[in-house]
Amino acid sequence: ILNYDIMARFRRRTCIILLLFILFICSIMMALKTLRPDRAGFGDPFGLGLLPELQQRTMLLDNNQNSLNRVQDTVTRVSNFHSVAVNTVKASMAPVNKLEEELSSPNYNFHIFYYSWFGNPQFDGKYIHWNHPLLPHWDPKIANNYPKGRHNPPEDIGANFYPELGSYSSKDPSVIESHMKQMRSASTGVIVLSWYPPGMADENGEPTDDLVPVILDYAHKYNLKVTFHIEPYKDRDDRSMYHNVKYIIDKYGGHPAFYRHKTSTGRLLPMFYVYDSYVTIPEIWANLLTVSGSQTIRNTPYDALFIALLVEERHKHDIHRSGFDGMYTYFATNGFSYGSSHHNWASLKAFCDSNNLMFIPSVGPGYIDTSIRPWNNHNTRNRVNGKYYETAFSAALLVRPEIISITSFNEWHEGTQIEKAVPKRTGQVVYLDYKPHKPNVYLELTQKWSEKYRKEQEQWLM
Repeated sequence: ILNYDIMARFRRRTCIILLLFILFICSIMMALKTLRPDRAGFGDPFGLGLLPELQQRTMLLDNNQNSLNRVQDTVTRVSNFHSVAVNTVKASMAPVNKLEEELSSPNYNFHIFYYSWFGNPQFDGKYIHWNHPLLPHWDPKIANNYPKGRHNPPEDIGANFYPELGSYSSKDPSVIESHMKQMRSASTGVIVLSWYPPGMADENGEPTDDLVPVILDYAHKYNLKVTFHIEPYKDRDDRSMYHNVKYIIDKYGGHPAFYRHKTSTGRLLPMFYVYDSYVTIPEIWANLLTVSGSQTIRNTPYDALFIALLVEERHKHDIHRSGFDGMYTYFATNGFSYGSSHHNWASLKAFCDSNNLMFIPSVGPGYIDTSIRPWNNHNTRNRVNGKYYETAFSAALLVRPEIISITSFNEWHEGTQIEKAVPKRTGQVVYLDYKPHKPNVYLELTQKWSEKYRKEQEQWLM
């Protein structure tokens, strides 16, 4: 009887433990379900195995869900243990090529906007762009309510986040190398380099064309490619653009890192993104970009793929009439413009498909430019610990684009950067940061979605 009683108690205890374990698993599943972004179409968008801490931060946003926080802590510890185990195994294997082994393979269908306009006293004799002025509102009545002046680096910079590399110079070879390594670790493949013709620059910068050969060399070291984001310089028209394209191809086209895109007809052509293309009327562009144009570049050694910026819906017809080969949306602000609104991408892709154009949606991690436009709070897009970025990627994959562009690697003024950022507090400024995640959290998210894109693309082509 005693043995029977012991066995009965043992069975009851076992059943209770089993029931608690099942409840524990159910709690985890419910917790994960609540973290799924709206309209996510491709499985769990947060990737527990890759970014366990991302889950924890999202859970902490809701102070009323303490029980879920305890469950998530357990999941995080398990995921961290798994990551350590995997890394230990990898470390024990002797790589054939250390650089290639450590970094993700480049995805040449992931294009990332890159800016080489930053300077500091050590390399440039002065600060450039980090000391960006505070831009006044166009309405004087509103402008008078906001501060004026400019930023004072290195403690006070024209950005809401602070770079891990500090107020760096784009000419610093160690900075260029770090940038290439970061972009390669994110599994991007093509750098879209902001470019002005020789001797020209934006109103807050200095000419940077002489830096292009160095960027090409470092890009090649990391097996990355470089294409050009032609900025709206003074008097840009069909004639000057012809000379610009000829200059770029003649000077840089022979470099192994110079990007060429393989078209559906098998041609390998350079690609140029044209910022603020809508400023120039379609008739002028048609001179350059249509076969019958007076300045035509078509069927010449300088023929290329030209990608126009679409902001308003009507621009799609102008882009088609102009002779462009495709369109991109650039802005990382969902809802800011017709082109940057995710819910319009399907109709834009359909328009492009029916007119033999490329549609290149631009995704970004968030947007905040109040360090240089203090009156522009309404266009801020909170990063929501990576959820905003993942929602943008999810929306882009839904339309099955041939290329996805990323805004941006390092446009710090507008807070769209995925470059490593660190917490920083000065006497007057508290910078935003990526905590509790590591400085490379957005590089890891990019790498994750690059792999997801590759897998999805294989299914599209089947």
